[in-house]
Amino acid sequence: MGGQDKGLIKLNGQSLFERVISKLAPQVNNVVISANRNIEKYQSVGFPVLSDTLPDYPGPLAGMLSAMQHLSSEWFLFCPCDTPNIPDDLAYKLWSQKGVSVSVWVNDGERDHPTIALLHRRIISQLEEYLDSGERRVMVFLREVGGRAVVFPNQAQNFINVNTPADLAQWENK
Repeated sequence: MGGQDKGLIKLNGQSLFERVISKLAPQVNNVVISANRNIEKYQSVGFPVLSDTLPDYPGPLAGMLSAMQHLSSEWFLFCPCDTPNIPDDLAYKLWSQKGVSVSVWVNDGERDHPTIALLHRRIISQLEEYLDSGERRVMVFLREVGGRAVVFPNQAQNFINVNTPADLAQWENK
């Protein structure tokens, strides 16, 4: 999106990150925002903001690691700011279908969405080692720790990302 901070881009008058929070907050006990720039703008909505503990902001896994290192929760639900239509039962469905897995992620029936994931803190040391090795691929890591997809059939529209101005325009017409 032209170098813009995606979370702050407005969709029908509301920033993308606020839309995700409005969908996610009723489903979880606590909301924490992962951001590496424009911290004050993210803090303005009243939720804690964490930045990556690793230098050079090496992708989504670094934000996930930072959250798990700083918070005492046993389980963590992650959702990127550019997925403004997550379903109201996201947390429930991931939780109820996790079984014994330490990580589960969304599959919309057509494709995987590994950055929308429920992770257990037991994977922290494995994630540290993975990132230290120079790896960054979310799906590869989740599979390495024995994770699996939870299918949300016929819900592809709930997991569409806003990646381009055309995507944004399409969402604004909904």
